[in-house]
Amino acid sequence: MIRPRAVSRGPRRGARGLAVLSLPGLWVAAVLGLVYAVPGGVQWVPAVAAAPVIACAGTGRRRCVLVSGGLAVAAVAVPDSGQRLGTEVAVLAVLAVCFWLVDRRARLAAELDRTREIAVAAQQVLLPPLPHRVNALAVAGDYLSASRGARVGGDLYEVLATPYGVRAVIGDVRGHGLEAIGTVAALLGSFREAAHDEPELGGVLRRLDKALHRHLRGRTHAAEEFVTLMLLELGEDCGVHVINCGHPQPYRLSPDRPGRFRARALEAGEPFPPLGLFDPGPVAKAVPCGELLPGQALFLHTDGAVDARDAAGEFFPLLPVLEGAAQSACHGGALSARALVDAVCAAFLRHTRGRLTDDMALLVLHRDAPRVPAQAAGARTAKGVPGVPRP
Repeated sequence: MIRPRAVSRGPRRGARGLAVLSLPGLWVAAVLGLVYAVPGGVQWVPAVAAAPVIACAGTGRRRCVLVSGGLAVAAVAVPDSGQRLGTEVAVLAVLAVCFWLVDRRARLAAELDRTREIAVAAQQVLLPPLPHRVNALAVAGDYLSASRGARVGGDLYEVLATPYGVRAVIGDVRGHGLEAIGTVAALLGSFREAAHDEPELGGVLRRLDKALHRHLRGRTHAAEEFVTLMLLELGEDCGVHVINCGHPQPYRLSPDRPGRFRARALEAGEPFPPLGLFDPGPVAKAVPCGELLPGQALFLHTDGAVDARDAAGEFFPLLPVLEGAAQSACHGGALSARALVDAVCAAFLRHTRGRLTDDMALLVLHRDAPRVPAQAAGARTAKGVPGVPRP
């Protein structure tokens, strides 16, 4: 998920607000100064009618517009001008229009805030925040959308505790942004069901493939749609099994020496084509990739993390950044999954200067505790299957 990053701007914002509030008064003072500094010739007094406009554009507050209009009317009476009545009428007309615009602006702002609340709620239902822990794994993820103002797009991830171990998915729908959200919703909904029902990871993949074809049925360009996808399973012994459908290989982070980690691509064999471009059938078998040892972590990402460029056209150096981020995210000799994701995201945004051309998702699974049996205390019954740990 995209989490709002707080930036401290208290003093600067207060000074800026004070300056905006004072602009209408400064404008009126400047006009009066011109009236007395340049007598005769140009008639400067009508320019005070701009004061309510400045207040309307600057603060959008009714009180500020009224005060600035009052200052403008008072300023018209100061110089001895033959156009005083016409100028006052112009000021009052501008004041009335600005007051109406401020009221309309306030209503639109309230509607926009409500729409944003609804959008955030809908996006959190689609891609809710990951749990901090799933069984023996510390979990963290983050999402950067290429669509301005959106928190989700064409990338997806999920981590679940199931009767068959911890199962995770990460994927990238062709295209990005809001047009890909429907496909993301179809795949995540199918994964959340199939991960609990299918004993084999290949069965989960077949369910996802059927969900994708159902979603795309009847679309004009359905034959061109595909999804790069990776399914990952960690059993009770933390043995890693992977099915890769055209997705970037994850990295295994291993402690090298105190405070330092080495990142190596996880060897998961030749990937299948992206989902939607082949029929998984019975051929899709999970590839064993060894055990995730205590202290190790898996770092999964979408191709937005490696395809991003800076202003000079240089690609984002994910591998060295990942190893450096792991070092900075190591506190007291222990790696923090959340700090690791935050450090990589911060480096990514510095590299791209916040200009994203594709969505980017990161997911970290860190084994920082001994394994927990599937029948551990506190388990609950889900879908009629006893002993499913709470996600």
